[in-house]
Amino acid sequence: MLQNKIYYNYFLEIFKTFLTIIFGLSLIAFTVRAVNFLELIVDNGYSLNTYFRYSILNIFGIAPKFFPLAFLISIMIFIIKHLNNSEFVILWTAGVKKTLIVNLLLFASIIIMFLYLILSVYLTPFALSKSREMLSQSQFNSFLPTIRSQQFSDSFKGITFFVNKKVNNEIENIFLHDTGSNLRNFSSSMTGSKNTTIIAEKGVVDKKKLFLINGNIITFKKDDSKNEIFKFEQLSIDLNKLSTTVIKDLKLQETSTLKLLSCFTGRGSNLKICKDEAKKEIIPILIRRLVLPSYIPIIALICSLLLLKNTNLFFNRISVFTYGFILLIIIELLLKYTGTSSLVTYLYVSMPIAAFLFLYSVLIYKFSKN
Repeated sequence: MLQNKIYYNYFLEIFKTFLTIIFGLSLIAFTVRAVNFLELIVDNGYSLNTYFRYSILNIFGIAPKFFPLAFLISIMIFIIKHLNNSEFVILWTAGVKKTLIVNLLLFASIIIMFLYLILSVYLTPFALSKSREMLSQSQFNSFLPTIRSQQFSDSFKGITFFVNKKVNNEIENIFLHDTGSNLRNFSSSMTGSKNTTIIAEKGVVDKKKLFLINGNIITFKKDDSKNEIFKFEQLSIDLNKLSTTVIKDLKLQETSTLKLLSCFTGRGSNLKICKDEAKKEIIPILIRRLVLPSYIPIIALICSLLLLKNTNLFFNRISVFTYGFILLIIIELLLKYTGTSSLVTYLYVSMPIAAFLFLYSVLIYKFSKN
């Protein structure tokens, strides 16, 4: 009864440490990523509401990446803490076998592994697809944030914008070049115009409207060399129909696991993502979601080497942590080549089983000798 309570407290301690580390690492990465996402406001004119919702949904894509490293650190902290406090020595003296602690670490690793699988297989692609869908359905909130003094702006499809000076919402010396027929209404021919250039002395931006003063409209023709030039004193341009250059189609990382798997079962042969070139990118994504979590129990076994009563240099704290960290580097490096090499793919899939059997056998053998 007492032992069960001890094991339960140990498990809670590992899990709490793991969650704390995941939260800390994810918060740091999220802060950096959120700064990069500011371009949605600055370059594409989206609202703050869209920015915050998009950033929060991307947390599901950040946290799972730290699971292996966070678990390695949490197990190392747990074992080193109780070795320093001689708590494990008391258990060994009371007749508790070291394999019970190893099994406890394996139990914790399996719980973390299933949590990792739930996130990587379902929640992460679902949240990322929702964030991409939100961008595709949302429109830019204001044209003003995309304008910067003495810098060309191409935040919208087919439009290049340049202003010499910007003060609040007032702009001077404006150059606007349209190659996407966004301003074709300013041409006398709706079908013959190739692109339109507008030059103005001054202007005012009001959210999705642009008011220009004293300028020229130059329309270039497709069919002949004659161009149209119109002068204006005041010109109002409605920018509601502009489309941002933000990618709105789902990326492979944002596609559901079932849809990716269908490319290899024959059901998704008609899908665009199931082309031969795309399959090379799909394999690493599927292996990351389905196979990489199985390496977490291996991390638990590597950390269990600290339980060996051995002063050997190869089993001290620094060495054991190095083994675990090198494992994380290797599985990340090999993951990139699983889509191009079938040998690497088979090795990556079979390595967790082989490593588990080898390490567990070594631990049992070493414990029996002690």
